[in-house]
Amino acid sequence: MGRKSIAGLVALAALTAGAAGCTVQPAGADGKGGSPVRIEVPSRTPSAPAPKSPASRAPAPVGPGKSSPPSAPAPRVLWSPGDSGRDIRELQARLRQVAWIFEGPTGTYDDATAKAVRGFQGKRGLPGTGVTDSVTWQRLLGMTREPGKWELYLMGGQPADAPDPRCRTGRVLCISKSSRTLRWMIDGRTVDTMPVRFGSEYTPTREGVFQVYWKSRHHVSTLYDSPMPYALFFSGGQAVHFSADFAARGYGGASHGCVNVRDEGAIARLYGQVRNGDKVVVHW
Repeated sequence: MGRKSIAGLVALAALTAGAAGCTVQPAGADGKGGSPVRIEVPSRTPSAPAPKSPASRAPAPVGPGKSSPPSAPAPRVLWSPGDSGRDIRELQARLRQVAWIFEGPTGTYDDATAKAVRGFQGKRGLPGTGVTDSVTWQRLLGMTREPGKWELYLMGGQPADAPDPRCRTGRVLCISKSSRTLRWMIDGRTVDTMPVRFGSEYTPTREGVFQVYWKSRHHVSTLYDSPMPYALFFSGGQAVHFSADFAARGYGGASHGCVNVRDEGAIARLYGQVRNGDKVVVHW
């Protein structure tokens, strides 16, 4: 074969290699003795790139001088377990309105209050922390109304107002309809104070100055067939006495004209100290 023929074959092989990605071994300097043309053809088509892992799709780290977008600030904590005061009474009164708590209000952020707050939060998709933050409080405000004074003090605990001037001398049961409290006073000094409840508008508790005329430890009303333990009678059938209904329902109910006491321990102490003839003042 002539040199031109060999050169042509080499050129053809080189052209084929360039098109198919082959490897060509050139001939010797004299055109002889070179190894045959070798063509390598891929056995299969290359597969597509593997999908990126979630990590590889993550955004690149923020570079120097750049900051990430600011996150929303955490809600401000308003009240938490152990707190006390008028605000806690309002929280508890509002939770009562939406049936998340049934005790109190007591004015103390106790376990029952934390449990009620946690339940309220969970029902509305809020973090169930049991702590009242600004978001929880705003949601509760939107679902309830402003509680009245006797909702805040439904089960007692209200402060007593100043004693009537007629109570400042002697031994006196000083009973205020304004603050719904009874002061047991001796010579102008307050010995004990307790919340009390009165009759309804149809069976009002009489006002004025009276005296204890009869004590009856295990009394039962003959008119209403209801227990009146530790009864201190001061005007007809009206007496100061313990009321289980007042203890259970608070100011959600009323008496038939008597002065009800809800704290059995307090009325038991009072019953032991009061004598027949001691003064009773019922005032506004």
